[in-house]
Amino acid sequence: MDIGIGSYALFWEWHDHPRPLSIADMLERTAELGCDVFEICDDPRIEQCTADELDALCASADHLGVRLQLGTRGIDPDHLARYLGIAAALDAHVLRSMVQRPDAEQGAAHVAELLRRSLPRLEESGIALALETYEQIPTSELVAAVEAVGSPLVGITLDPANCIAALERPADVIDAAAPHALDLHVKDFAFARQEGWVGFTLSGARMGDGQLDLDHELRALADAGRSPAAIVEHWLPWQGDSAATVALEREWTAATLAALRAAAADPLP
Repeated sequence: MDIGIGSYALFWEWHDHPRPLSIADMLERTAELGCDVFEICDDPRIEQCTADELDALCASADHLGVRLQLGTRGIDPDHLARYLGIAAALDAHVLRSMVQRPDAEQGAAHVAELLRRSLPRLEESGIALALETYEQIPTSELVAAVEAVGSPLVGITLDPANCIAALERPADVIDAAAPHALDLHVKDFAFARQEGWVGFTLSGARMGDGQLDLDHELRALADAGRSPAAIVEHWLPWQGDSAATVALEREWTAATLAALRAAAADPLP
């Protein structure tokens, strides 16, 4: 299992930070952490990069021994074509995206038809499109669309935490999506009572302190014959100031990487 981090593991270091990390800085951090993969995800700065800047990022990743993946949102064929061009320039072989609500509301057949329009570009480039599980589309609909397309280059980014907002059980999301997983986002999460005992908050948690069943997730992938890169992410609330928030973000990243490396070193029976 290749292990990496994504932009959401460094969220507070490139948002609301006195010295925001550049994409090149995040790539170097990935290498410093001993990771195999860096997923540039939902970072609009990548769209502003010139051809020379993309070439430089690709060369830096190769020098550091880090594989790149790319992430965006939406399935409009023109949008995906633009991002496939960026992915190709970065030598990124996985493009994560999302089916957003306007398309999801038109059903799995509509989603599948849009995806088929991108198949020629996917096949020409050899880049896989991995659509993330999250609340704007039921997992059953996402799986149905992927199965309707029927291409090994169209699959799923598995992240069960996202679907809780649609009242889907994480274990059910894992079991349904694992056979189609081309990408894996790993973040822990937990419910906590609001002050005054009125309602709950769903938020991120340090790996092992929340409700993600990481063993079940990894076992389901193994049973399905899938071994996508495991990309660390967080839902980390702001801690009051940048220094405290970034310190905790780094600690959560270390904890998640440790858990994934322990799992890789001692595979489940």
